[in-house]
Amino acid sequence: MRRLPAHCSCRPQLLPEARANSCLSSNSRFLVSLLLGLLFVSLCRAQDTGTLATEYHGTGVAISVIVHGPSGQPLSSPAMVRLIRGNVPAGQAQTTNGRAELVVNAIGDFTLVVQSAGYESVQKDLSISASGKVEVDIYLRASSTSPTVVPGRPVLAPKAKKALDDGLQALAAGNLEEAQKHASQAMSLAPGHPDVLYLQGVILLRQRDWPKAQEVLEEATQLDPSHANALSALGMALCDEGKYDAAVAPLEKALQLKPTPSWDTRWALAKAYYGQARYDQALQMSQVALSSSKGKAPEIELLVAQSLAAVGRYEDAAKALREFLRDHSDRREAATARRWLNVLAANGKIHSN
Repeated sequence: MRRLPAHCSCRPQLLPEARANSCLSSNSRFLVSLLLGLLFVSLCRAQDTGTLATEYHGTGVAISVIVHGPSGQPLSSPAMVRLIRGNVPAGQAQTTNGRAELVVNAIGDFTLVVQSAGYESVQKDLSISASGKVEVDIYLRASSTSPTVVPGRPVLAPKAKKALDDGLQALAAGNLEEAQKHASQAMSLAPGHPDVLYLQGVILLRQRDWPKAQEVLEEATQLDPSHANALSALGMALCDEGKYDAAVAPLEKALQLKPTPSWDTRWALAKAYYGQARYDQALQMSQVALSSSKGKAPEIELLVAQSLAAVGRYEDAAKALREFLRDHSDRREAATARRWLNVLAANGKIHSN
């Protein structure tokens, strides 16, 4: 595939998967229609709707952005890549080894904005006229001004710190009412402290008020861009809202900042990767999340099975579902696992037992 300069209109190439969709058998189409929208696992121990591998095939556009430094080599330091359609954000991602992947579900005119500390911001217009896959090269120039220095985190007064600690303890114990009482006290004493905002954001997550949680946690991460817990919680809120493109960057950064990343952060990132149709990465991350959870969240195995099916490993997916049913038949997710097994068997993807 030929790379397009950033200033050129992008001419997407049809994804192989998109071409393959036209050849799907009626049974395969039936499998897709049944699996799309099935109730799936939630990051906050609730369920929400998942999608299948075919969601983006033939209808979406996969945009691969390669960010180069002044030397022409891929930028080794992180850069934030944002996609805007009109005045509406269409997705964002942080680069890894100079590359960022974005997926959009519609064609049209977009604006690509790339920012990295120490470099001048770059803005380029993209014109996408067909579904498929495109690559765009962006070249950054060193900034002539010094990078902005983020102020240090303010110190909490004793009363505010006690209220924060009590709120975190109540939250860990699952007592939301008590946690909210202490969080309100901490907010009145230190409304602009990132730790206090983090506590309030997690409470909102537990209350399933995801838009408000996103708002509070975004404020926390703006005040302290290195707040790993707030970044992780923000990614979870975005996942719960179905904003998978936006969720990847804070979750990846949270993993980079934490010496020993938590299993729930990995689970959230696996779900975000799946939502972006990055199935190989979703499979790898969900397997690590399941292993590191040490049995605390067996429902992650459903995401593992879903990712295995998405990459065509149907027998392995069936094995994971059977193991889940064997060990956790009393859980509410068991009904979903049985449906998926029945669909795989009915469509000849697996051997019936």
